Amino acid sequence: MLLGLSLFYVGAVLILNGLWMLGRIGDREITIINLFTGGLTLLVCLRLALGADADAASIRGAAFSLLFSFTYLWVAWNRLSGTDGRGLGWFSLFVAITAVPIAADTLRAAASTWDWWLGLSWAAWAVLWLMFFLLLALHKPIARATAWMAIVQGVGTAWLPGYLLLTGTLG
Repeated sequence: MLLGLSLFYVGAVLILNGLWMLGRIGDREITIINLFTGGLTLLVCLRLALGADADAASIRGAAFSLLFSFTYLWVAWNRLSGTDGRGLGWFSLFVAITAVPIAADTLRAAASTWDWWLGLSWAAWAVLWLMFFLLLALHKPIARATAWMAIVQGVGTAWLPGYLLLTGTLG
């Protein structure tokens, strides 16, 4: 259920960040969903990593999920501080590179539709984080494409699966 909770709000933040990048949401207003989602996923990760029932798999899941938490908290910090995002861009490259073997390992071990979805989602997230690196660190003119990628991935890799997990349709 924690995965459904996290994915549901990751979907919201990806969709809203995409809309923000398209100019549909103000710079100062986007901060709240990034703080909320970054904080929520941070709490979920701390529970997974440090809870009484923590094991190697839950700690690994927490470590990988923290990539999301720090991304959203960094977006919020950039909006609050007025920084240009280059640091977040370079962090996004680190995350994109990290997400590739996570996707490959997940797909290699896939034994269910859910496993395949998760592996493909990690591959999609690697592409999105790479786009953020290109946009923020290298200043490539791909803001519109990155915004639409965030919106599409927000729906397909996070909001919809999160909703289905929370309602018991999946899992």
